[in-house]
Amino acid sequence: MMMEKFALRSRALLAGAAVSALLIGAAPAFAVTPADTLVEGFAIDDIISMDPGEAFELSTAEVTGNTYDLLVRLDLSDTSKVKPDLAESWTVSDDGLTYTFKLKPGLKFASGNPITAADVAYSFERAVKLDKSPAFIIDQFGISGDNVTEKAKAIDDTTFQFTVDKAYAPSFVLNCLSATVASVVDAKLVKEHVAAVTPSADYKWDNDFGNAWLKTGYAGSGAYKLREWRANEAVVMERNDNYHGEKAKLARVIYRNMKESSAQRLALEAGDIDVARNLEPNDLDAIAKNADLTTTSAPKGTVYYISLNQKNPNLAKPEVRQAFKYLVDYDALSSTILKGIGEIHQSFLPKGDLGAIDTNPFKLDVAKAKELLAKAGLADGFSVTMDVRTGQPTTGMAESIQQTLGQAGIKLEIIPGDGKQTLTKYRARNHDIYIGNWGQDYFDPNSNAQTFASNPDNSDAGKSHTLAWRNSWDIPDLTKETEAALLEKDAGKRADMYKDLQQKILDTSPFVIIHQQLEVAGLRKNLKGFALGPSFDSNFVGPVSKE
Repeated sequence: MMMEKFALRSRALLAGAAVSALLIGAAPAFAVTPADTLVEGFAIDDIISMDPGEAFELSTAEVTGNTYDLLVRLDLSDTSKVKPDLAESWTVSDDGLTYTFKLKPGLKFASGNPITAADVAYSFERAVKLDKSPAFIIDQFGISGDNVTEKAKAIDDTTFQFTVDKAYAPSFVLNCLSATVASVVDAKLVKEHVAAVTPSADYKWDNDFGNAWLKTGYAGSGAYKLREWRANEAVVMERNDNYHGEKAKLARVIYRNMKESSAQRLALEAGDIDVARNLEPNDLDAIAKNADLTTTSAPKGTVYYISLNQKNPNLAKPEVRQAFKYLVDYDALSSTILKGIGEIHQSFLPKGDLGAIDTNPFKLDVAKAKELLAKAGLADGFSVTMDVRTGQPTTGMAESIQQTLGQAGIKLEIIPGDGKQTLTKYRARNHDIYIGNWGQDYFDPNSNAQTFASNPDNSDAGKSHTLAWRNSWDIPDLTKETEAALLEKDAGKRADMYKDLQQKILDTSPFVIIHQQLEVAGLRKNLKGFALGPSFDSNFVGPVSKE
């Protein structure tokens, strides 16, 4: 079986026959996972690197959130705020440009090396100079490889200073610093594993900042430490006894790569795993009827939407944009395809964000849609295409929308494709209609506002490829409002600005936002303290125990 080689290599993990049987898939008749180990069935085939300066995938975010620390972390009791992690306090200069963090005393990495402000500075430097996918979260503050050592620096062993280019809202800056790209790495350990690089026009530095090693290595200080990652097989984490906070209750956590919902359900029912993470509605229903099992869910910062390319003259008509919002059967989707895995949410800011509104003004109303189409001079309807990534829930959603559009005379042709095909076409603005999802890059309203409500240059040569740009929606006034919200320091006023932006998107945009993702999990009832967080890097397993 797929776990057999993994088990043979990881002899140090085999604390007894029960663990051995678990990892090789030969569970004993009583089918129970070890008392000191949490085993999760999880589709982790998206992982390409464990380096927090490079990783930008959902599964990796969860591992990083449990194995690395940050200066500040999202406050799960109030997600509009952050709370201290490695930093015990921070101040912002009067001009709003300099953030000074004081570290907690006596901190250690899992290796035993002390955590200092120099480690924080090195972590920022390597993330910016590596310039991998998540680097933009730090770069957007006017940080570059040429200035990062001056903009992100250690003042002394316990004082780190971060200087930005504009007087942004402090909540925006701090939320960005709670993203996984700002994870603090053990500089001494990483530097022992750097590889030499010959500088080039594309990469001017003479070393890889330990990137090759950290793809599978570990240099963190979180509640757990990464023991091993085997691509498409498993991730194993072990308790970090040097952790500065409350120690993890279980000795280890194993994520087994399991992609199919039905396979996860069967393994959960048999006791081969403790948690099933990728369940579809039918399997959720089955688990809910099992007395030994239970389910949990949490809204995530991901919204599903359809978008109308404004290069299409029919879709560019304001009345047509609004008509589409009345041609989605939200209630039917909620009770079938999205049951248990999504909740209807028609605004671009997910619940939990500063300023998020929870109003759903649209419902299926074919008569209203026909009135709008007639006003646009399209009483007889028209033909249009939709690019759809094969798989659920997008395929089912597209088929439902195809049927309701037809009731108003709009003939929709579904063009299926894999993720690469549909995204490539979408990013080139060559689609009519696209259905997909958008997840926050960091837990701040700007992450979504900047893409749904901003388009600095609508030309094909424009460099800011927001979702508004991808759909050729030219919005200079909304772009200015989005930029202004970044500079509003008063949290209440900033929230009001985002509420106004959301209402304008509801009223005028080419986006039909349908639902917010619910992350779900099935679990055995002997688990205590298991909870899903509001973001993929806040699914913390440290508090989990077993009865």
